Amino acid sequence: MIVKRGSVVSHAMAQQWGTGKVVEVDDIRATIRFSDGTVRKIISSHFNDLHPADPASYHPPVKAPKGRGKGRTVVPRAKTTRAKKGAAGATAPQ
Repeated sequence: MIVKRGSVVSHAMAQQWGTGKVVEVDDIRATIRFSDGTVRKIISSHFNDLHPADPASYHPPVKAPKGRGKGRTVVPRAKTTRAKKGAAGATAPQ
């Protein structure tokens, strides 16, 4: 198969990846964005494993919203008041 930018392909040995769209091609490799959300680089010696796919079968991966939902959840701490030095527990002698 001739692999060119914009082609929709499937990989014969990895059907679980789904269909992919070729985003870049050079003499050594093709960069393909697959429906499973992963961008993979296929070397030219494996181009014969790529087969044309129906363009309607390619569904670009859904991007996660930036900033929220990733990483740690930060919970704001409650403000506490501190007693002044020497004032806490100090009583005048009687």
